[in-house]
Parts: sequence; structure tokens; C-alpha cells
Amino acid sequence: MAVSPARARLGSRGQPEESRTAILQAAIREFAREGVAGARTDAIAKAAKVNKALLYYYFRDKDALYGAALEQVFRERDAFLMPILRENVPPGEKLLRYVGAFFDFLASHPEHREMVQREMFTVPRRAQALRIVKTYLKPMFEELLKVFREGIEKGLFRPVDPMQFIPSMAAVVVHYFGSAPFMKMMTHQDPLSPERLAARRAAVLDFISAALFQHSALPVEGESK
Repeated sequence: MAVSPARARLGSRGQPEESRTAILQAAIREFAREGVAGARTDAIAKAAKVNKALLYYYFRDKDALYGAALEQVFRERDAFLMPILRENVPPGEKLLRYVGAFFDFLASHPEHREMVQREMFTVPRRAQALRIVKTYLKPMFEELLKVFREGIEKGLFRPVDPMQFIPSMAAVVVHYFGSAPFMKMMTHQDPLSPERLAARRAAVLDFISAALFQHSALPVEGESK
């Protein structure tokens, strides 16, 4: 007798999208903690509440699952950030909204940032890396280039080299999270507490504004909200 949609279990093939999503989210957590070598498909299947056979039904092996999980990380980041870069707002406001949203995304997705950080410090799998660059990183970089060029042309930004400023801007955001464990040991404060994150977010926006905007075009307090 056929199983009705209402009675289909998550661990069965009766809810394919829900099952696949649950597996990917569990995989992101496992890979962020353990890396590719240390991650266990048994643990991923258990966390996703599916049987191991179903996991291999969707993903042929652990490497395929890792590639899909990494792509899911960038897909979610892209969905969060790209709409901001395509808004019809002035370039200064757009850039500060983007930076603030990027900071917020990393703050609220620790497994995502840890998984990407692990990937950055390993030799990338070429086909997988090329797909992520082509699908997610390059389009976002090109949108940022447009923002910089417009801001420079309108006299809002200093005539910086976007090819240098964009990676520096990303580093100002990303490095804080990577260095948080060491900062906690040095300062005996939690850099990831809500209060410290809010202070850091404001400092990042202030730092980038001071480095990028023409003095006469500096945004007033609250403009980037």
C-alpha cells in the first residue's frame, strides 16, 4: 500500500527535499567540527534522523556529501547577501549594508564560517572549487566591483583599487571570528557575546567608512542601518 504524503517519514524517500536538506545541515555541522577526514557519515545520518542507506541514496560517498554541503553554505550566503548588492540605493549605503549583513551572517552561522575556514586552509578540490568560484564568488565580486566603480565615479569613495580593497574589507570582517578563541584567552572576555559582536560590527563599519569614503561623503551615524 502506498504511503500517503501525510504519513511519510523524514527518514524515508517519501519526503526527498526535507530529507536531503536535513542531511546537508547535519553534514555542515559535522564537517565544521571534524573536517573531511574526521567527519563520520554515521554521525551525520544520526543527526539528520535518517538511515545511512538513505544518505547514500542522495550522496554517493562522503566526498560528494562534503561538496554538496560546502555548496549549500555558499548558496545560503549568496541568498542572504546578493539581494543587498542589487538594491537600487546609493553605493555608499549599499556597501555598508553589505558589510553589516556579511558580519551578521558570519555571526549567526558559526558552522558555515568554520567549514569555509577549514576549506581555505586546505588544498582545494579543483573541480569543486571552480564551481563555487564560478557560481557564487565571482558574481558577488563583480557586483562589488560595480559598487566601488560607481562610488568612485560619483566622488563618494576615494580612488582606491577595488582589487585590493575588497579582499582587505573581507579580511576585516572574517579575521575577527577566526581569532576569537585567542582573543578570549588574552582578554578573558567572550568576543562572540552579543555585546562584543555589536561593538565589533560598529567598529568594522566605522573602519571601512574611514578608509573608503571621501571626507565630505562620510555617512552620518545610523545611515547604514
